[in-house]
Amino acid sequence: MENVLEGKRVAILATDGFEQVELTEPMRALREAGARVEVIAPKSGSIQGYNHHDKGDTIPVDRPLEEARPENYEALMLPGGVINPDALRLEQQAIDFIRHFVEARKPIAAICHGPWTLINAGGVSGRRMTSWPSLEVDLRNAGADWVDQAVVVDRGLVTSRRPGDLSDFCAAMVEEFSEGRHENAPGGRVGAAQSGASPANVQ
Repeated sequence: MENVLEGKRVAILATDGFEQVELTEPMRALREAGARVEVIAPKSGSIQGYNHHDKGDTIPVDRPLEEARPENYEALMLPGGVINPDALRLEQQAIDFIRHFVEARKPIAAICHGPWTLINAGGVSGRRMTSWPSLEVDLRNAGADWVDQAVVVDRGLVTSRRPGDLSDFCAAMVEEFSEGRHENAPGGRVGAAQSGASPANVQ
Protein backbone atom coordinates (compact mmCIF):
# COMPACT_ATOMS: atom_id res chain seq x y z
CA MET A 1 0.00 0.00 0.00
CA GLU A 2 3.02 2.26 0.37
CA ASN A 3 2.78 5.42 -1.75
CA VAL A 4 -0.13 4.13 -3.88
CA LEU A 5 -1.83 7.46 -3.23
CA GLU A 6 1.22 9.63 -3.85
CA GLY A 7 0.20 12.84 -5.62
CA LYS A 8 -3.48 12.45 -4.71
CA ARG A 9 -5.24 15.08 -2.64
CA VAL A 10 -7.97 13.78 -0.30
CA ALA A 11 -10.56 15.80 1.63
CA ILE A 12 -11.88 14.73 5.03
CA LEU A 13 -15.10 16.65 5.67
CA ALA A 14 -16.19 16.87 9.31
CA THR A 15 -17.32 19.19 12.07
CA ASP A 16 -17.69 19.14 15.86
CA GLY A 17 -18.93 15.81 17.19
CA PHE A 18 -17.06 13.44 14.89
CA GLU A 19 -16.11 10.02 16.23
CA GLN A 20 -12.41 10.54 16.86
CA VAL A 21 -11.01 7.20 15.74
CA GLU A 22 -13.13 7.31 12.57
CA LEU A 23 -11.24 10.41 11.47
CA THR A 24 -7.76 9.79 12.85
CA GLU A 25 -7.35 6.19 11.67
CA PRO A 26 -8.45 6.79 8.04
CA MET A 27 -6.34 9.95 7.97
CA ARG A 28 -3.31 7.97 9.14
CA ALA A 29 -3.93 5.23 6.54
CA LEU A 30 -4.29 7.79 3.76
CA ARG A 31 -1.11 9.63 4.72
CA GLU A 32 0.83 6.38 5.05
CA ALA A 33 -0.29 5.56 1.50
CA GLY A 34 1.18 8.87 0.33
CA ALA A 35 -1.94 11.02 0.03
CA ARG A 36 -2.04 14.70 0.83
CA VAL A 37 -4.93 14.89 3.30
CA GLU A 38 -6.79 18.01 4.37
CA VAL A 39 -9.41 18.25 7.12
CA ILE A 40 -12.17 20.56 5.94
CA ALA A 41 -14.85 21.96 8.25
CA PRO A 42 -17.51 24.69 8.21
CA LYS A 43 -15.29 26.72 10.55
CA SER A 44 -11.60 27.45 10.94
CA GLY A 45 -9.44 26.57 13.92
CA SER A 46 -10.24 23.10 15.22
CA ILE A 47 -13.11 20.65 15.59
CA GLN A 48 -14.05 18.57 18.63
CA GLY A 49 -13.77 14.81 18.52
CA TYR A 50 -15.73 12.34 20.64
CA ASN A 51 -15.08 8.87 21.94
CA HIS A 52 -18.66 7.64 21.83
CA HIS A 53 -20.41 9.93 24.36
CA ASP A 54 -17.29 11.50 25.86
CA LYS A 55 -15.28 14.41 24.52
CA GLY A 56 -11.99 13.41 22.95
CA ASP A 57 -9.30 15.47 21.27
CA THR A 58 -9.62 18.46 19.00
CA ILE A 59 -8.32 18.15 15.44
CA PRO A 60 -6.90 21.14 13.53
CA VAL A 61 -8.88 22.29 10.51
CA ASP A 62 -6.62 22.56 7.47
CA ARG A 63 -9.06 24.53 5.37
CA PRO A 64 -12.45 26.10 6.15
CA LEU A 65 -15.25 24.90 3.89
CA GLU A 66 -15.83 28.33 2.35
CA GLU A 67 -12.27 28.28 1.00
CA ALA A 68 -12.26 24.64 -0.16
CA ARG A 69 -12.85 23.86 -3.84
CA PRO A 70 -13.99 20.25 -4.31
CA GLU A 71 -12.52 20.06 -7.81
CA ASN A 72 -9.06 20.26 -6.22
CA TYR A 73 -9.50 16.88 -4.49
CA GLU A 74 -9.42 13.39 -5.98
CA ALA A 75 -11.39 11.67 -3.19
CA LEU A 76 -13.54 12.32 -0.12
CA MET A 77 -13.66 10.68 3.31
CA LEU A 78 -16.64 11.14 5.67
CA PRO A 79 -16.18 10.09 9.33
CA GLY A 80 -19.10 9.29 11.59
CA GLY A 81 -20.22 10.30 15.04
CA VAL A 82 -23.89 11.16 15.58
CA ILE A 83 -23.46 14.93 15.96
CA ASN A 84 -21.03 15.47 13.10
CA PRO A 85 -23.04 14.32 10.05
CA ASP A 86 -26.32 15.56 11.52
CA ALA A 87 -24.84 19.06 11.72
CA LEU A 88 -23.30 18.85 8.25
CA ARG A 89 -26.70 17.96 6.75
CA LEU A 90 -27.87 21.45 7.71
CA GLU A 91 -24.90 23.10 5.97
CA GLN A 92 -25.87 23.53 2.31
CA GLN A 93 -22.26 24.33 1.43
CA ALA A 94 -21.21 20.98 2.89
CA ILE A 95 -23.87 19.12 0.92
CA ASP A 96 -22.83 20.91 -2.27
CA PHE A 97 -19.20 19.95 -1.57
CA ILE A 98 -20.14 16.28 -1.20
CA ARG A 99 -22.41 16.39 -4.24
CA HIS A 100 -19.42 17.32 -6.41
CA PHE A 101 -17.79 13.95 -5.65
CA VAL A 102 -21.04 12.10 -6.35
CA GLU A 103 -21.65 13.79 -9.68
CA ALA A 104 -18.01 13.64 -10.78
CA ARG A 105 -17.88 9.92 -9.90
CA LYS A 106 -14.90 10.41 -7.61
CA PRO A 107 -14.32 7.80 -4.87
CA ILE A 108 -15.97 8.39 -1.49
CA ALA A 109 -15.48 6.56 1.81
CA ALA A 110 -18.00 6.94 4.65
CA ILE A 111 -18.17 5.11 7.97
CA CYS A 112 -20.78 4.67 10.71
CA HIS A 113 -23.13 7.70 10.63
CA GLY A 114 -21.10 9.33 7.84
CA PRO A 115 -23.40 8.14 5.02
CA TRP A 116 -26.19 10.36 6.38
CA THR A 117 -24.83 13.32 4.42
CA LEU A 118 -24.74 11.24 1.24
CA ILE A 119 -28.53 11.03 1.37
CA ASN A 120 -28.81 14.82 1.19
CA ALA A 121 -26.18 14.95 -1.56
CA GLY A 122 -28.12 12.45 -3.68
CA GLY A 123 -25.42 9.83 -3.46
CA VAL A 124 -27.10 6.64 -2.22
CA SER A 125 -29.83 5.72 -4.71
CA GLY A 126 -28.98 2.45 -6.43
CA ARG A 127 -25.84 1.93 -4.33
CA ARG A 128 -25.03 -1.12 -2.24
CA MET A 129 -23.78 0.09 1.12
CA THR A 130 -23.71 -0.29 4.89
CA SER A 131 -23.66 2.03 7.91
CA TRP A 132 -24.35 2.21 11.62
CA PRO A 133 -27.55 0.11 12.03
CA SER A 134 -29.79 3.07 12.93
CA LEU A 135 -29.28 4.51 9.42
CA GLU A 136 -30.60 1.39 7.67
CA VAL A 137 -34.16 2.68 7.19
CA ASP A 138 -32.99 6.14 6.12
CA LEU A 139 -30.67 4.69 3.51
CA ARG A 140 -33.21 2.17 2.23
CA ASN A 141 -35.84 4.93 1.96
CA ALA A 142 -33.35 6.94 -0.11
CA GLY A 143 -32.92 4.03 -2.52
CA ALA A 144 -29.83 2.25 -1.19
CA ASP A 145 -29.39 -1.52 -1.02
CA TRP A 146 -28.35 -1.71 2.66
CA VAL A 147 -26.45 -4.74 3.94
CA ASP A 148 -24.94 -5.62 7.32
CA GLN A 149 -21.25 -6.18 6.48
CA ALA A 150 -17.96 -4.91 7.84
CA VAL A 151 -17.15 -3.14 4.59
CA VAL A 152 -19.04 -2.71 1.33
CA VAL A 153 -17.46 -1.48 -1.91
CA ASP A 154 -19.68 -0.34 -4.78
CA ARG A 155 -18.02 1.36 -7.76
CA GLY A 156 -15.84 3.71 -5.76
CA LEU A 157 -18.13 4.05 -2.74
CA VAL A 158 -16.70 2.46 0.42
CA THR A 159 -18.87 2.17 3.55
CA SER A 160 -18.49 0.51 6.94
CA ARG A 161 -20.60 0.16 10.09
CA ARG A 162 -18.52 1.06 13.15
CA PRO A 163 -15.03 1.64 14.60
CA GLY A 164 -14.50 -2.12 14.83
CA ASP A 165 -14.55 -2.24 11.02
CA LEU A 166 -11.79 0.33 10.57
CA SER A 167 -9.09 -2.12 9.49
CA ASP A 168 -11.21 -3.42 6.59
CA PHE A 169 -12.54 0.07 5.87
CA CYS A 170 -9.12 1.69 5.59
CA ALA A 171 -7.74 -1.05 3.34
CA ALA A 172 -10.72 -0.82 0.97
CA MET A 173 -10.63 2.99 1.04
CA VAL A 174 -6.98 3.16 0.02
CA GLU A 175 -7.56 0.65 -2.78
CA GLU A 176 -10.58 2.49 -4.20
CA PHE A 177 -8.95 5.91 -3.87
CA SER A 178 -5.93 4.60 -5.78
CA GLU A 179 -8.21 3.59 -8.66
CA GLY A 180 -9.58 7.11 -9.05
CA ARG A 181 -12.85 7.93 -10.80
CA HIS A 182 -15.26 5.08 -11.45
CA GLU A 183 -16.91 5.92 -14.75
CA ASN A 184 -19.48 3.15 -14.28
CA ALA A 185 -20.69 4.64 -10.98
CA PRO A 186 -23.96 6.55 -10.82
CA GLY A 187 -23.30 10.22 -11.49
CA GLY A 188 -25.19 13.36 -12.44
CA ARG A 189 -28.40 13.97 -10.55
CA VAL A 190 -28.31 10.79 -8.47
CA GLY A 191 -31.20 10.14 -6.11
CA ALA A 192 -33.08 12.87 -4.28
CA ALA A 193 -30.57 15.71 -4.49
CA GLN A 194 -31.53 18.80 -2.56
CA SER A 195 -33.17 21.72 -4.27
CA GLY A 196 -31.18 24.82 -5.06
CA ALA A 197 -28.15 22.96 -6.45
CA SER A 198 -27.19 23.22 -10.08
CA PRO A 199 -26.30 20.07 -12.03
CA ALA A 200 -22.62 19.43 -12.51
CA ASN A 201 -21.11 18.69 -15.91
CA VAL A 202 -19.73 15.19 -15.77
CA GLN A 203 -16.99 14.35 -18.24
